[in-house]
Amino acid sequence: MSEQEQKQAPAASSVTTETVELDTPIQRGSKSVATITVRKPLAGALRGVSLTDVLQMDVSALCKVLPRITDPALTDAELRNLDPADMVQLGGVVAGFLLPKRAKGENPDYLEA
Repeated sequence: MSEQEQKQAPAASSVTTETVELDTPIQRGSKSVATITVRKPLAGALRGVSLTDVLQMDVSALCKVLPRITDPALTDAELRNLDPADMVQLGGVVAGFLLPKRAKGENPDYLEA
């Protein structure tokens, strides 16, 4: 492993992801996509949207952000045709990523106070 790869490896392994199993799989030609991996967005992936809209799971805001942070990357057409239950699942994951550790109860110092 080169020095450059060693520097990049820790950053790649620290990326937070969550996998969502879709209630209604997406058809891509002859393939069916039943699970979507959502990466925790960095600030650049949130450009052009209001954080409040994302936290409130506004569909328009999610349609801008989700293609940037999903694997496989969801297209506009796929998002428009997505089962509402699946949009809620994906939106909940994205909104959860935006909450600070303190709000999620993950900060042990906060719990002791």
